[in-house]
Amino acid sequence: MNLPTPTTRTRAADDFARRLAGRNLTRRDSLWLFAAATAAVGSSGCATSPVSGERILVGLSPEQERAVDRQQSPQQFSADLGAVQDAAVNRYVDGVARQLAPHTHQPDAGYTARVLNANYVNAYTFPAGSMGVTRGILVELQDEAQLAALLGHEMGHVNARHAAQRQGQALVATVAVVGLSIAASDSQWSPLIGIGAQIGASALLARYSRDNEREADALGQRYMVAAGYPAQGMTRLHEMLLAEEKSQPSAIETMFSSHPMSAERRDTAARLAETSFAASQRQSVQRERFMDSTASLRRLQPTIVACQNGEAAFSRKRLPEAEQRFQEALRQGPRDYAANLRMAQCQQALGRTAEARRYAQAAHDIYPQEAQAVKLGATLKLAMREPAAALNDLQTYDRLLPGDSGVLFLKGVAYEGMGQQRAAAEHYAQYRRLVPSGDASNYAVQRLKAWSYVK
Repeated sequence: MNLPTPTTRTRAADDFARRLAGRNLTRRDSLWLFAAATAAVGSSGCATSPVSGERILVGLSPEQERAVDRQQSPQQFSADLGAVQDAAVNRYVDGVARQLAPHTHQPDAGYTARVLNANYVNAYTFPAGSMGVTRGILVELQDEAQLAALLGHEMGHVNARHAAQRQGQALVATVAVVGLSIAASDSQWSPLIGIGAQIGASALLARYSRDNEREADALGQRYMVAAGYPAQGMTRLHEMLLAEEKSQPSAIETMFSSHPMSAERRDTAARLAETSFAASQRQSVQRERFMDSTASLRRLQPTIVACQNGEAAFSRKRLPEAEQRFQEALRQGPRDYAANLRMAQCQQALGRTAEARRYAQAAHDIYPQEAQAVKLGATLKLAMREPAAALNDLQTYDRLLPGDSGVLFLKGVAYEGMGQQRAAAEHYAQYRRLVPSGDASNYAVQRLKAWSYVK
């Protein structure tokens, strides 16, 4: 095994190991424990576009696209804090996607759509049609036609195989172990992980070109009209997003980086609505059905906005302001999973480990099927010198969300903290095989070398 060249970071890892052995972990250590994990996939080649019938260069085969959906979409959806705990809202949004599906170029693609607890404004799709819509964008929509435009646009990316063309191996090059984190200004482990507009789909999903976006708009508008919606829904979706850019730029940053927006796209949608799709103007936007079906989520809008503001403050390292915003979110929605988890992560960054643990436990109690609070709880227990309890949480996490290689590393840290060197070495070695580079991998190699498992 080729060992990394010693650096300032690897010397910091030595310091971490000594503190772990001495059962004295710092705030910086607990934040560092959210290590990034990586994976790779497949080969590239040519395929036929289901839209144009032309040969296109792609990075994923159809089988690989489906494999990516199966393997990576659960990780990404959990990174965005899981599906909202309102089955009716999820059924409704998925139902709109199913109305569009027969009118796409691949009607049997098996599209699915779910609403995620993420507060930032975005929607995204994996290459085989697993779609996520954040609650941050859903509460900004005004009717079902806008929702159909949003989902139709994502289906356009699937049908044009934009994801397959642009993503390829890069799609799964990084599986982020996402958490809200910040290090001290002098930290040599300065943030491995982002928050708010810097997390979510930006971690895994391709940034589409403007040409990709134009094609997805055109396809989405075509699909929604064929499904019985007025084409103006696409125009008004663009108008809403452009307005959000001015009023809440931090909340929409990820969408604009992955889905380049412009007034030109809005104007093109408006022109098509007035010409090619003029007959669709007679169709209903289904505002009443949308409002009735999303009322329970829209009641959470004050909580969502407060969380957005807290995440924006956190990303700028304004911790006291972030704490105030998350407190406001919790006053509005004391049993909101996302607000409790964000407050836990904020308290962790402030060095208040016991408080962070209390909020993380509250988040877990609210949404026991979601994995991120469990992982955060494990990290906090490691910081509080409770490696056995942390290991139990990590095993729970594995049952909830298998396939996260970063958990192998954290288990190694837990076993090391328990003095079980062989078990720690086994987990570090497994992690190193899966993730050959990065801070956590370098630390794993150091420990294996120190214990004479590698030369």
